[in-house]
Amino acid sequence: MKPMNDTEISEFLLLGFAEDAELQPLIFGLFLSMYLVTVLGNLLIILATISDSHLHMPMYFFLSNLSFVDICFTSTTVPKMLVNIQIQSKAITYEGCITQIHFFVLLIELDILLLTVMAYDRYEAICRPLHYMAIMKPLV
Repeated sequence: MKPMNDTEISEFLLLGFAEDAELQPLIFGLFLSMYLVTVLGNLLIILATISDSHLHMPMYFFLSNLSFVDICFTSTTVPKMLVNIQIQSKAITYEGCITQIHFFVLLIELDILLLTVMAYDRYEAICRPLHYMAIMKPLV
């Protein structure tokens, strides 16, 4: 009978943060403020697009969807990182890591897709303005 390796990975250690306990509150505050600015800025874009009827156009529709994806994108990793900094834990479970990577990659792909569609939309609006206005007429 062959000997088998029965080791199982149950968690990963997150390295790279400062080992100094005095820097942890500074790092936490820095990442929390950047996260809040990102989320609030994207929410402001979404609310401005929804509230103003003049912004109900394809470009702003894609922009608000891009803002929503960016909120989801930043919310996949940053909250767990903030919790880990606060409780001074450097471990993440294997399942948690796989879940974060899955949503991270999925939302990156969605981000790239939206940017591609937005670029094509602007290309059509600039290079073929008469066709664009006929295609995007609200009555059609």
